[in-house]
Amino acid sequence: MPEPIRWRVDVDAQRCTGAGLCAGLAPDHFSLVAGRSRPPGAPVDPDETVLSAAECCPMEAITVSDPTTGHVVFTAEA
Repeated sequence: MPEPIRWRVDVDAQRCTGAGLCAGLAPDHFSLVAGRSRPPGAPVDPDETVLSAAECCPMEAITVSDPTTGHVVFTAEA
């Protein structure tokens, strides 16, 4: 049986301004540390709140991808 698909969540520290929308929308997946957003250190189960947080990021600093293939699930940079 194949392993379930997981997501890797990355926050570009150079772009993040610590607005906190991601932590407000998806507190189980983001926290603010030293004025910047921090995603979980390990891959997470797919969750719509993660995508909502990424879409709402005013600095477009969040990328969600498949950690095994590198396929990008969401990025604001098109």
